[in-house]
Amino acid sequence: MSASDTHRTVETVWRMEAPRLIAGLVRLTRDIGRAEELAQDALVAALKQWPEEGVPRNPAAWLMQVGKHRALDAARREAMARRKQEELGRDLEDDGPSMPDLDAALDDEVGDDLLRLIFTACHPVLSQESRVALTLRLIGGLTTEEIARAFLVPEPTMAQRIVRAKKTLSDARVPYEVPAGAELGERLASVLEVVYLIFNEGYAATSGDDWVRPALCEEALRLGRIIAARAPQEPEVHGLVALMELQASRLRARTGPNGEPILLLDQNRARWDRLLIGRGLAALEQAQRLAGASPGPYLLQAALAACHARARTAEETDWARIAALYAVLSRVAPSPIVELNRAVAVAMAEGPAAGLELVEALAAEPALKRYHLLPSVRGDLLSKLGRHREAAEAFEQAVALTGNVKEQALMAERAVKARAAAG
Repeated sequence: MSASDTHRTVETVWRMEAPRLIAGLVRLTRDIGRAEELAQDALVAALKQWPEEGVPRNPAAWLMQVGKHRALDAARREAMARRKQEELGRDLEDDGPSMPDLDAALDDEVGDDLLRLIFTACHPVLSQESRVALTLRLIGGLTTEEIARAFLVPEPTMAQRIVRAKKTLSDARVPYEVPAGAELGERLASVLEVVYLIFNEGYAATSGDDWVRPALCEEALRLGRIIAARAPQEPEVHGLVALMELQASRLRARTGPNGEPILLLDQNRARWDRLLIGRGLAALEQAQRLAGASPGPYLLQAALAACHARARTAEETDWARIAALYAVLSRVAPSPIVELNRAVAVAMAEGPAAGLELVEALAAEPALKRYHLLPSVRGDLLSKLGRHREAAEAFEQAVALTGNVKEQALMAERAVKARAAAG
């Protein structure tokens, strides 16, 4: 294998194994920043040794062994307490000398380690932006540059955000654990919120040149599946996984050949991923069994997505059921955005005039003042009612509010069409 091939292998292994490696090292060091440094040391060692000695039979176990040895060396150099040295030494001895045995030992706890790391990265002591950034860095395996590009901020800004987040966790002495009891419910809500924020930024990017970023959706789905495997009795976890699976099933149909947006009712449903739909519906069933008569917001949103997934054509969509589900969601998790979505469903079920009445009632909502989808929905309903001049003005307002280039182009095109129809 050539040196360049070996380097590509190292990069691939790192991308796949970095979260597990960091999670395992955090378990030993109880310090996220230190664990990440040790993981990077292991990566540097691989880049140096593998081209000369060949790729080991078990690359992931090799990286973990190097990271653990570096941790022990650092403990000795820094004259850490004898107890800590003995703990690290025992851990190394328990892993045994052979790579397969070490890997088996790691696999015994790797899921728990990842779950602990997710809960730590999403601790409420951090701001929402910091939780998202740190989660993508540690568990998603994205580089600082990739995270900065995804959220359209300068790389130094994102680097500082991540450094501050790790320092905040260290200063607050946040325990590396999955909380129990009432705290689990509180922390789980924070974790699920972060995962869904990551997914949504991939599903409908708020700004930039691309309308969808599938890599972010994939990372969020992977995190959701990890959490569901480790918290199997939590209905909202399965509800979120179901929601993301069902929405992700449409990704291939959401854009045209040049990346232009294709709205839901115009999508070629033959391009929807039936495997993801099947997985999503199965997760929804599990969530419904666990929730019983008390569905949470993620479960309800998954049920809404399922209505679209089950419709073979746009015309077969059960808009009356969707409107009813939105009414329930507005009681469980009230928000102006939920009401806006309910207005769309009501318009489809009862006619554009009924939907427009609900939309107009939302015009004074402070939370929607700069939300581009409010004038976008309003423009669509005005067009259907033949009020084309007003529709054009609404679409132009949407253009000014959205930061996504592809969505700006779509709204601008609709504004031009409405102006033409107005004569």
